[in-house]
Amino acid sequence: MTVTHGRPMTAEITDILVAHCGLDADAAARAPAASLEELGMDSLALLELSAVVADRWQVSIPEQAGHLSIPAVADLVANRADLVANRADPPGHTENSVVIDAPLAVVWEVTNDVANWTELFTEYAVVEILHRDGHTVRFRLTMYPDENGVSWSWVSERTSDPVSRQVRAHRVETGPFEYMRIHWRYTEEDGGTRMTWTQDFAMKPTAPVDNAAMTERINTNSVIQLAVIKDRVERIARQRADQAHPATGDESTEADDE
Repeated sequence: MTVTHGRPMTAEITDILVAHCGLDADAAARAPAASLEELGMDSLALLELSAVVADRWQVSIPEQAGHLSIPAVADLVANRADLVANRADPPGHTENSVVIDAPLAVVWEVTNDVANWTELFTEYAVVEILHRDGHTVRFRLTMYPDENGVSWSWVSERTSDPVSRQVRAHRVETGPFEYMRIHWRYTEEDGGTRMTWTQDFAMKPTAPVDNAAMTERINTNSVIQLAVIKDRVERIARQRADQAHPATGDESTEADDE
């Protein structure tokens, strides 16, 4: 049970919702697993909750908190409050790569087709292109709902350099990050094309995880996504090769004719 100042955080959040947001305490007691939206908390109520939480614990809660139950909000607030009180970790840095058995031109084309990233990554539910200017594209990514039913979404911008085969990207809407910068590199190697992701970032004091924890998350998830991308790009490369050199079925040996 999450406790703050000797009281369960769930009780603290419930009191705020009752006193400031118009929550029916009896309804909340009857349905402890109900989301805030199911308990009748509208956008104005959630804004008031956010304001009181920010004032009391110096942390922020996501706009999607309406999808969470009171205990889930309490855990979120308690975890972020602990991070604010004990923050002391260096910025995050990760580097992960994979060798894809496909020509560099194919890997470059497919992985930079941002509009079709829902077909390339397993974590993105929606990609919305917001603006294009030459080799720069600004876009919104929306992930599939997490274990709490929250669909995280943010705007990013990336600029590709077809000559050096590099891409620089950053989050425009940083969300829980102070900043997030990503560098993609593509190099030809024996066996195909190596694609490397380098990510540099720092988490906000109000984020639900610190830099070290996010580093671990990114490293774990990057291995998974790179393996998926490798498989999908290699499949596309094989299909294109088959289309370029289709088997005619007309070839026969002299022995067959004799």
